[in-house]
Amino acid sequence: MRRGLEPAMLGARIISVETRRGDIRFPFPPRFRERLAGRRVLELGRRGKHLLFRLDSGETLIAHLGMSGSFRIEDAFVGEFRHPRSKDPKHDHVVFRLDNGKSVTFNDPRRFGFMDLADKGMLDAHPRLAGLGEEPLSPEFDAARLAKLFAGARAPLKSALLDQTRIAGLGNIYVCEALFRARLSPSRPAGVLANARGGASASARALAPAIRSVLVEAIEAGGSTLRDHRQANGELGLFQHAFAVYDRDGLPCLRPRCRGTIIRSRHAGRSTFYCSVCQR
Repeated sequence: MRRGLEPAMLGARIISVETRRGDIRFPFPPRFRERLAGRRVLELGRRGKHLLFRLDSGETLIAHLGMSGSFRIEDAFVGEFRHPRSKDPKHDHVVFRLDNGKSVTFNDPRRFGFMDLADKGMLDAHPRLAGLGEEPLSPEFDAARLAKLFAGARAPLKSALLDQTRIAGLGNIYVCEALFRARLSPSRPAGVLANARGGASASARALAPAIRSVLVEAIEAGGSTLRDHRQANGELGLFQHAFAVYDRDGLPCLRPRCRGTIIRSRHAGRSTFYCSVCQR
């Protein structure tokens, strides 16, 4: 989503902001529209699952998509829209109008997303960002970091990897797919990633590159569209066509020479998909 928004928003000035309700998941911060109007977007970043829009006022707009949120870019000219509008315009909650003729609309049917503003110097301490864990795509994220994060942990691997205070940004789909690539059962204790000396185990050496490869491939594919997700240009994500286990319960395992069947279970209230034969 950050990549899709950057061409339209980077360097653009926000002319006006329209909020069509008083809140999304949480209320908008005080004077939300006034603090954004007239501001130029200097940088688009990301922290975990949060989008960060750095403004020339010194503040940063924080946006979270929740379960069903998406941004849509349109050419803001009078008359017929050049790109098809959302099928549910009643779920368009925030509209940013830019000085380059574009408008950027936040649509969220389930309203689990949110927006907030933070002072640049206090960004890491902001309640929405404080306590977030390691970035799985950072150069420092490797088997040794996994071992340090999970040494002695007794929680199941699947639940532990979803803990945003340990690793920021990993979601349910991508944890399932990474565990399959690493041949690890989601039920194994997370402490298996560290050996007796606290160093990286064979499991950690398999999982770290699996996490990175799944995320990189998913980003290149525009994400996974199962229900609501759309890219900023309105196109669907395509990574769902590459799923090896997610949402494939009852189907044969795709790993060559494995005769297993994909099983569905639950960990920390989330559906988990895995092969009981080749994931140990």
